[in-house]
Amino acid sequence: MAVSGTTKALKNIMRIDSGINGDAQYIEQITWMLFLKAFDFKENEWDITEDQQYYPVIPEKYRWSVWAQDPEGLTGDALLTHIDAMFKELRRLDISNDPKHRKWLVRSVMEGVNNFMKSGTLLRQVLNKINADIDFSDVPSEHLFNGIYEGMLKDLQSAGKAGEFYTPRPVTRFVVEMIEPQLGESVLDPACGTGGFLTSVIERYRESGAIRTTEQYRLLQESIRGIEKKPFPYLLGVTNLLAHGIDVPDIRYDNTLRIATTDYTDKDKVDVIVTNPPFGGAEEKSIAQSVPAELRNTETADLFLVHIMALLKDGGRCGMVLPDGFLFGVGGAKSAIKRKLLETCELHTVVRLPKDIFAPYTNINTNLLFFRKGRPTKTGVWFYRLEMPEGYKHFSKTRPMLDAHFQPVRDWWEERQESAVAQFVQIEDIVNAEYSLDFCGFPQEDEDILSPEELIAQYLHERAVISDRIESILNRIGNEMKQENVS
Repeated sequence: MAVSGTTKALKNIMRIDSGINGDAQYIEQITWMLFLKAFDFKENEWDITEDQQYYPVIPEKYRWSVWAQDPEGLTGDALLTHIDAMFKELRRLDISNDPKHRKWLVRSVMEGVNNFMKSGTLLRQVLNKINADIDFSDVPSEHLFNGIYEGMLKDLQSAGKAGEFYTPRPVTRFVVEMIEPQLGESVLDPACGTGGFLTSVIERYRESGAIRTTEQYRLLQESIRGIEKKPFPYLLGVTNLLAHGIDVPDIRYDNTLRIATTDYTDKDKVDVIVTNPPFGGAEEKSIAQSVPAELRNTETADLFLVHIMALLKDGGRCGMVLPDGFLFGVGGAKSAIKRKLLETCELHTVVRLPKDIFAPYTNINTNLLFFRKGRPTKTGVWFYRLEMPEGYKHFSKTRPMLDAHFQPVRDWWEERQESAVAQFVQIEDIVNAEYSLDFCGFPQEDEDILSPEELIAQYLHERAVISDRIESILNRIGNEMKQENVS
């Protein structure tokens, strides 16, 4: 399945329709159709496997397989009339007798989307293209939803502005592999997007044979959680988890940063967090109020880390992506956040990732942080610099990062030794550096000739880096002035 070809073909059909006005409507249109197709697949599965416990969710005439699957089925005005009636019915599904919360899921999803297309003939073409290219009973590529969302991000051309970046599957799989979640542990991604980290957890369970019995299947259903504040990745994430065997995905349409960290209860806390929070963006001051004053700034990634520390149970583990700006930023809240991390968690490993992991969206350098809550970082932190693979100058859409590119750090992980690419940094050295974690970085490289798009991305990154460093210097000056005034 060529996902990029599918999204391009769908957009080419939709752009002819007078009701589709811009990329946001095109994305919403695709999203609700994918959801209904995936839900119909699951409902067929439940009908076969649940015997007496199964109950119909979507009325028969509005099941995807009934009205959308036949390429010669409803079209034109008759199709539009049918869809209008379907939306009205699904938005008012009776959820009074819904023990598995499946009707609630359908109703809540359909309340948040719309059918924008005005040509029933073009809509039939869209349905036929989806049916021809996407088969949930035989999905040959785990990149399905992430590939669709990646194509949407490219269409919107807003990834760098919004801090939304498609996380390559080799990254999500490596993080999950190193964290080693166990079936029955609660797993959360507080910025889950389309569910890439969560589906990597599910796939790891399946590959290890951890889901064989009814009880193990029940544990899976209860253990996977996500939170996502953007509507379209949220809906795609719900659909993605449906296709990966989660009957009623526990993904909350919300902003993790909205809730005060002091309001979290034991019910909110989890055993494992795997995530790539948005970075490069800023939050409103009202959102920043959700963390203690000494840890407060408006950098999205920093605020997520504070929330993650609050959301982990004692003994809980986290693997996450963070930009370079978090590592080298010092002074004020930057240093305070890292101090809290080192005093309340064991930060055991930082993997410095090669550049262009998130190409073509951004050239921001990124890192993987691995830590366990409940005990401090007593002796120091291991840093490993993952070099660009031989024969690569940078990653791109045509030459992306592969699972095999993580093999050097896998080989090092269990038997750690210092080398040209690995360094153990004593905790005293980190404290003396004002809690900077900028160790074992990449040496200066020869300048590459970049395309205009890459130059713009590099400019935005360098501007953000300079801004962070200026803020750090100003914070240090301010702190010194305060000390002088006190003395």
